[in-house]
Amino acid sequence: MPSWDRIEGNWKQFTGKVQERWGELTNDDLDIIAGRREQLVGKIQERYGIVTDQAERQVAAWMNDLVDADSRARPKPSKH
Repeated sequence: MPSWDRIEGNWKQFTGKVQERWGELTNDDLDIIAGRREQLVGKIQERYGIVTDQAERQVAAWMNDLVDADSRARPKPSKH
C-alpha cells in the first residue's frame, strides 16, 4: 500500500487520480492540498458538503483502490 508519505512526496503523480475520484476539486485545490492528507480531507468536505468522517472514509477507500490497482499492475512471480 502506498504510504501517505509516498503520496505526499510524489503528489504531482497522484493529482490525476485524485481528480478522477473527486472531480469537483480544482487545480488550485490540488496546489493548496500539496499532498497533505488533512488538506485533502478538508477540501473534499468543502466541495462535496460532507462531514469529516465521510471524507476520511473516502480517502481511505481511495488509498485501498490504489493498492489494488498497484498489485494488479505488478507481474506475478513465475514459479518454475
